[in-house]
Amino acid sequence: MNRLLVFISVLTYITIHSQSYSKPENLYVCPPCNSSCDTLIFNNSGICNHCEMKLITRKELGKKNKAIKKKKIAFYLQPGIEILDFAGPMEVFAYADFEIFTVSKTKEPIISQGILTVLPDYSIKDAPKADILAFFGGNAAQSFKDPEIINWIQSQPDIEYHFSVCTGVFALANAGTLNGMTATTFHNALDGLEKNYPEITVVKDARFVDNGKVITTAGISAGIDGALHLVAKLQGFNEARKIAYHMEYDKWIPGEGLNLSPDNPYDGFINIPNLENYIGTYEYIDNTKVTLDINSREKSLYAILDKRNYPLFYLTTDKFTNLNGEEITFIKDNNRVIGFRSSRNYNTLYKKLK
Repeated sequence: MNRLLVFISVLTYITIHSQSYSKPENLYVCPPCNSSCDTLIFNNSGICNHCEMKLITRKELGKKNKAIKKKKIAFYLQPGIEILDFAGPMEVFAYADFEIFTVSKTKEPIISQGILTVLPDYSIKDAPKADILAFFGGNAAQSFKDPEIINWIQSQPDIEYHFSVCTGVFALANAGTLNGMTATTFHNALDGLEKNYPEITVVKDARFVDNGKVITTAGISAGIDGALHLVAKLQGFNEARKIAYHMEYDKWIPGEGLNLSPDNPYDGFINIPNLENYIGTYEYIDNTKVTLDINSREKSLYAILDKRNYPLFYLTTDKFTNLNGEEITFIKDNNRVIGFRSSRNYNTLYKKLK
């Protein structure tokens, strides 16, 4: 139990290559760059050896964080909406610390699948400006032909991303947002989308389609995949992995969609060269052992301790972090991995046993 607590404990701060101590506000951190090195803490100034950005003090980071704007995402909900269509992505975006609010045509209660009553935060007449508009399936055919709703979608200023799950795609189709683009939807609605909207190229075998600023997903659970993809675009692939792990969503295959966007959040993070060199059993705390192996679905490295899997997040060659931002550096001799060091106790080499 003690070694488990050590492995997953939240670190107050991490000492890297140093035994000196500083006041918390004088410790150094990497400026936010949407990578796992965002969580590392250093005793001395200098350059982050992961992203090569100049380190700043935690006090400076606090000032930066105040200036960082949370993404505001409006979930448009209509009567009969599918529960998992919106609840799955809502879970993802909540863990990503998006500012989420719900909108409907009116503020009247919405009954979802005849089970769940939802009270919208706003109507289309008083909804605040959003950075992202999201639409979901369930009784969508008539709702998304309503001229007032379509006019509201078209009149929204400076939307950064449009996002749809399942038959929520018809909101974007009717508003003209998808004209000249590629999209997908719920399997039973694919033919209708293709037939009635010839200006849209319909893909029938993808979990999601990313056009750059417009993301559509297949039905129901595929919305979780699309939401994780959007988080990966905005906050980095490692952050999306942390959320998927926390949700215990083991269906997610990173990049399992059609990405037509020039920005690919998976580049350099999946299909990592020579990842198999790190697998094996290593010495660990209190004369115990930890096993490292590859998760074939994610193509990523995991640590196995007391029969539980813990993800390791790739930074650069031979460097990873764990869930708490603790840096793991693999040590080589003639290109052969002989062990690893942890930033928690860098002076200790945990030797590779086999």
